[in-house]
Amino acid sequence: QVQLVESGGGLVQAGGSLRLSCAASARSGDIFSIHEMGWYRQPPGEPRELVATMSDRFGTNYGDSVKGRFTISRDDAKKTVYLQMNSVKPEDTAVYYCHALLVSRYGLGSPEDYWGKGTLVTVSS
Repeated sequence: QVQLVESGGGLVQAGGSLRLSCAASARSGDIFSIHEMGWYRQPPGEPRELVATMSDRFGTNYGDSVKGRFTISRDDAKKTVYLQMNSVKPEDTAVYYCHALLVSRYGLGSPEDYWGKGTLVTVSS
């Protein structure tokens, strides 16, 4: 099966920086194409919200609250998406989830959504 493996979460002081990584893991050749990769987050007691995505069809998209501070990038050869978080604020505290829309041998040729298990980012004031 396809798994999204996140790393890079942790505790950071307000104003600092953190870099998250997420790699799509599967047996060699099982992932045929990746249409979109990105990040969502869920603050405590709140619903999941968009952070940033990179889509082959729709380009790059950021949530309003992170524009100008966070930068998303993709390395398709490594099937990895990164999130560079700068000038972090206490309100950035959340569980960050990696998302991918991809085609694999498990989806019978149709794009499917995959989610990582999440990585906790805590910003102290």
